[in-house]
Amino acid sequence: MARTRRTPLAALAAATAVALTALTGCGAADMTRQASPYADAKGSRTVTLSVQSWVGAQANVAVAQYLLEHELGYRVDTVQIDEVPAWDALSQGRVDAILEDWGHPEQEKRYVEDKATIARGGDLGVTGHIGWFVPTYFAEEHPDVTDWKNLNKYADQFRTAESGGKGQLLDGSPSYVTNDKALVKNLDLDYQVVFAGSEAAQITQIRQFAKEKKPFLSYWYKPQWLFEKVPMTEVKLPAYEEGCDADPQKVACAYPHTPLQKFLNARFASRGGDAAAFLKKFRWTTEMQNDVALMIAEEKLSPQEAAGRWAKENEATWRSWLPS
Repeated sequence: MARTRRTPLAALAAATAVALTALTGCGAADMTRQASPYADAKGSRTVTLSVQSWVGAQANVAVAQYLLEHELGYRVDTVQIDEVPAWDALSQGRVDAILEDWGHPEQEKRYVEDKATIARGGDLGVTGHIGWFVPTYFAEEHPDVTDWKNLNKYADQFRTAESGGKGQLLDGSPSYVTNDKALVKNLDLDYQVVFAGSEAAQITQIRQFAKEKKPFLSYWYKPQWLFEKVPMTEVKLPAYEEGCDADPQKVACAYPHTPLQKFLNARFASRGGDAAAFLKKFRWTTEMQNDVALMIAEEKLSPQEAAGRWAKENEATWRSWLPS
């Protein structure tokens, strides 16, 4: 993992929202309410992909959709759905694949190990990492801010109208699975978690802070194209150790580095033909994902335009994903 307001600050948010709408394509739906009629259909030449709300995940789906349609002759149906409900939809066959999962051990145990309704689709090739970041211009002026133990020293400088007299820790969508409220409490930090509402709105706020050279503290993640536009430096939280985040209420450690995974509906994995074989082979780099994400979010290309440009320039890469 995982992120609009009609104000002068919302230009990028609105543009990104348009891109998200374009990505959902034909047959798009909110999977919390209905299912694609094509998902898990035996012999169907349609594939249904779950697309997450952050632009990196949208880049994966855009490229997979473009190649499935233009090289393998499938129709691709895409649906946007939050992280945890996507697992339920995948298990029930309402979607065929999730291309970027940041780690949901409870769902993996229930659906992959116990019920065997979901199959592993292999590594995406990208390693994800969530953390707390400050703008590099502020870190260079105040080097000790990069140690969490010194955050309270700077709480006044990170205060906003929304943070209730405390320092603001800016988060994205309330739907993202994070440890931030527990971390603030358990590390005894004088901060308030404030949700921007979406990735696009969070990007808008970060870019406005940066334009005005203001200090900010934000939940953010890699890979993400914004680092190329707003350099940010990570705050070192207590070191991550296996199991330190097992109890969501007692978390007091950093987020792990997570090799991002693909998951397929089990029936689709076994009988999905060339589409399933292709998605299992789909594997690219952080740099490639960021290239497509930047085209969508910054250059304002539609997801399919971005995917088409990337495919034209990277044939040597994607040819190896096609079934032999």
